[in-house]
Amino acid sequence: MKTMETKAWPHVAALGADPALLHYVQRMLSDRYRVSAYTAPAELTAQLQEPESVDLLLLDWQTGSAGAREEALTQLAEIRAVRPALPIILFARSIDVKEVLQAARLGASDVILKPFGKSDVEHAVEQHLRQNHACLANEDEVKEIPLDEETTFVFSSKRMHELEAQCRLVARTDIPVLILGESGAGKEVATLYIHKTSGRGENCFLKVNCAAMPADLLESELFGYEQGAFTGAVKSKPGKFELCDGGTIFLDEIGEMPAALQAKLLQVLQDGTFARLGGRSTMRVNVRVIAATNIDIKEAIAQKRFREDLYYRLNGFTLKMPPLRERSEEIPVFAYYFMRKVAARHGGAPLHFSPVLLQALCNYSWPGNLRELENIVKRYFILGDEQAILGDLLPAPLASTPNSACFETAYAPGLKRLVKSIKGDAESVAIAQALEGTGWNRKAAANQLQISYKALLYKIKQYNLSPAGKQQRTNAA
Repeated sequence: MKTMETKAWPHVAALGADPALLHYVQRMLSDRYRVSAYTAPAELTAQLQEPESVDLLLLDWQTGSAGAREEALTQLAEIRAVRPALPIILFARSIDVKEVLQAARLGASDVILKPFGKSDVEHAVEQHLRQNHACLANEDEVKEIPLDEETTFVFSSKRMHELEAQCRLVARTDIPVLILGESGAGKEVATLYIHKTSGRGENCFLKVNCAAMPADLLESELFGYEQGAFTGAVKSKPGKFELCDGGTIFLDEIGEMPAALQAKLLQVLQDGTFARLGGRSTMRVNVRVIAATNIDIKEAIAQKRFREDLYYRLNGFTLKMPPLRERSEEIPVFAYYFMRKVAARHGGAPLHFSPVLLQALCNYSWPGNLRELENIVKRYFILGDEQAILGDLLPAPLASTPNSACFETAYAPGLKRLVKSIKGDAESVAIAQALEGTGWNRKAAANQLQISYKALLYKIKQYNLSPAGKQQRTNAA
């Protein structure tokens, strides 16, 4: 089977044992891509060892028997060892939960179910090629995926592109998912994205915060109660699991769930049955459970605060949501997104982020993650005072050197040099003159410069100014 000669086009490889399928794939993609077909894995492996030889792989996933399944997984592992970042899309006749999870852990990007049409393959190939090109070129594509009226999945870093692909892949199954990560890092957004891209996306999605209510109230909230079950239960009430039948339930802060309720939740996960509080008959529901926690779940198991069998039942697949400080290149992206959001809500014009403010945002450690950043942006919009925001950012530990990855996301190199020159040469001189003119009375100098006292302290530290007048500027811009 011949490869097209248009070298400027992305190169897609297809591997499988069925020549008819490979020919079909070649015909449907050859008007937009160079397509090479391989029936021998060794030939493909040799091709992959050539630099920039293949941009994406379509792999026919044949796992009808135990031997075929083992061979397919070995094949995928060998391909991943040669080209760790290569996007791999599987053609599968059906979705087996265990197989999909194994494929996901080995780095498969997506699954296309047979039989498929041209549009199915073209859409998947285009999406993964564009995403991979953005990541490899360090020109991360900003994605904004609306999930509902209030929630949008925003990301741009390579790490989050990979997590998004994992979410999309695990959405094809109905297994429980456990999402680990710090408070405010975006676990709920990832959960809603999994729900929306799954077969349950048009059905009910409900969230329950397991840390927000006592055990008795949480039990009635999850499983409902019958009339007379307790004082005040004047009529029966369905719980969240009943209301969410056919949909997805999100159990946030699952690590805080009382021990007595953990056993009841385990039963629901095992066979889909439960009884209302005070009820005698059992009910059966079809609900997908996604749980999240910010605690060290294995430490909680060791301390007997969380059931080990419940952990393994919840942990069908684990996603780790990175904190904002570990993907700081996304800080300007989120800052501008939150600004647009708050401006649209209040009917005003979005405020500009100066280079100084963006640098401070990038250097801040963000213990509250995205939730804290959104609140800072809201406060900046309401006050309209950049200096007050800079003062708010001072107490958190600042990086000893500026976060270049973050800053480069917001400004082109030419503008960075201009900003550095203007801010370094003009601002530091003006501050030094004000300090010398007031005999280093910081409060008087702040009043003269019309900035806050905290902002002046920040800039003195930033430019390494001293009463002796030695302005040993740091390269803070």
